Amino acid sequence: MSTPQATVRSHDDDQTEMRRAQRARVLEALARAGIAFELHEHPAVYNMVEARALERPHPLAQAKNLFVRDDKKARYFLMSVRDEKRVDLKAFRAAHGTRRLTLAEPEALATLLGLFPGAVSPFGLLNDRAHVVEFFVDRDFLDEENLIGLHPNDNTATVYLKTSDLIAFLEASGVRVTLCRFD
Repeated sequence: MSTPQATVRSHDDDQTEMRRAQRARVLEALARAGIAFELHEHPAVYNMVEARALERPHPLAQAKNLFVRDDKKARYFLMSVRDEKRVDLKAFRAAHGTRRLTLAEPEALATLLGLFPGAVSPFGLLNDRAHVVEFFVDRDFLDEENLIGLHPNDNTATVYLKTSDLIAFLEASGVRVTLCRFD
């Protein structure tokens, strides 16, 4: 007679399941909205150095996403900028009248956007029902190519879609999108 085997689930299994569910929700929402996109699957990446090492179908469309907060944890910001740009938080602070800014903690990322480090994405704003996080997108993504590459709340894939479609999609979901010039 065989002995029943206990199933042991690891934290990694839970993370994988969560990523898959997050990705499925994003892709289903885009499809329901009639938005055309291209999905590019790849190994998990946790930072832009790792992302740059990948073969990317649209390297100029790749977004770098920063989740920051003010020093009083009163305001949170998500910034999507072109991969090659450096974000000057002091200049952003001066232009938008904020207090001193710093990267937000992983706990705030999980609580406000339902995301984990490495999967920061504007699609996480769909999880921010109270619209606590302020979203700023680099105006340069609206150039002649009008294309942006983002994680679908899962760092094992990148979704490429028209930037104008992303903005309309988020705004239809109640997200206020602010176009910004990042130099």
